[in-house]
Amino acid sequence: MSKVVRLRKLAQQIANCKQFVERSSSLIVQADQALKETDHARFLQTAKSISERVSMATATSQVLIPEINLNDTFDAFALDFSREKKMLEGLDYLTGQCTASVVRLRKLAQQIANCKQFVERSSSLIVQADQALKETDHARFLQTAKSISERVSMATATSQVLIPEINLNDTFDAFALDFSREKKMLEGLDYLTAPNAPNIREELCTASHDTISVHWTSEDEFSVVSYELQYTISTGQTNVVSLCNSMDSWMIVPNIKQNHYTVHGLQSGTKYIFIVKAMNQAGSRSSPPAKLKTNSQPFKLDPKSAHRKLKVSHDNLTVERDEVSSMKSHAQDRFGGTGNYGVTGNVFIDSGRHYWEVLIGGSTWFAIGIAYKSAPKHGWVGKDSASWVLSRCNTSWAVRHNSKEFPIEPSPHMRRLGVLLDYDSGSLAFYDAAGTQHLYTFDIAFSQPICPVFSVWNKCLTVLTGLPIPDHLEISDPHD
Repeated sequence: MSKVVRLRKLAQQIANCKQFVERSSSLIVQADQALKETDHARFLQTAKSISERVSMATATSQVLIPEINLNDTFDAFALDFSREKKMLEGLDYLTGQCTASVVRLRKLAQQIANCKQFVERSSSLIVQADQALKETDHARFLQTAKSISERVSMATATSQVLIPEINLNDTFDAFALDFSREKKMLEGLDYLTAPNAPNIREELCTASHDTISVHWTSEDEFSVVSYELQYTISTGQTNVVSLCNSMDSWMIVPNIKQNHYTVHGLQSGTKYIFIVKAMNQAGSRSSPPAKLKTNSQPFKLDPKSAHRKLKVSHDNLTVERDEVSSMKSHAQDRFGGTGNYGVTGNVFIDSGRHYWEVLIGGSTWFAIGIAYKSAPKHGWVGKDSASWVLSRCNTSWAVRHNSKEFPIEPSPHMRRLGVLLDYDSGSLAFYDAAGTQHLYTFDIAFSQPICPVFSVWNKCLTVLTGLPIPDHLEISDPHD
């Protein structure tokens, strides 16, 4: 074969190789563009075509040997396609294994979409719960709250971290959606419950003869919209539990915004039961009951009732023997007669428990007690059926009623006498106020209002009134 013929064949073979290189380069460009395709369907369609063309391309020999025998000038001539083949072999991710990767990516994309929907639903639920808290109509609030509560329960039942459902390679091993913050927000909806029960602070409460100031504390006062104060009279036979279950006799003070309240117009010397209720839109809780009492009825001595030889002084709290005859009128309510040196208090008592004390200012002859308004004013107190007294005559001490006397033995140096009247229970008790010694108790079936009464034959007596009943007298039996 002549050189011209061989050169022509070689030129044809070179042209064929050039076309093969161009087709390979075009295939690589198309594969690179296909990898940038975001639409899964179009990607799969393109990948299938490229995969078939890759299979055909890789079947081609790596080195194309000339089909003709060349002389020494062309012996070393050869076309090396090893680099192009490696590039084509790099497209093996477009084979059947590529399809499995696409399926995994599709599942992962679906799970991401589901997670996104879960986040959107949770956000919507939080917004609805926040709007429900602003509802002022209780009925509508409760209706909405019930629905939200059910949805919250379903939401919090979902796993906190959503693990991908498919097996991923190292690139996606750490992939997870963390819902811990959202779960805490959902759990924070527990403020929809009623506030904790408040606690009445008895040591901070104060009282007068007709008022009681109640103070209380609340652990979660910021969730409280208002307080409600309830109170009723407590008797010795009152069962607190049964009384709390029956609210018929309770007085109610609603819509209190502070943690204290003063109740006015109460009975003096009376024990009350108080309950404080903390309230918001979700409900209310009540404090344990607390027993508080008003002070005794305050009173002074009535100068208009005093015997003409008695002088009332020191803001009508002290009575003393006045040896100088005065020009006082002979009023009907004034003590009179020889030796009946008496004076009454300026109040009549028909209910409650009351305590007062009498300072014995060196007097060794006196009588202290109570009497009906109808009691005679011209005889010694305690000599009739309408008066009850404790008396001293020098060194002799006795209690007297209806002309009957019973001797007693107090401390010889007693300087302060305590008197406890329980009108409702029908008793009058005398105590050594300084030493707390019980002296005597009268059992009385009262039929009329009574007033305190005092008689003094020497020196003076001073009354202390409006006092709270001492604690040791609250729990003791007056007959002990």
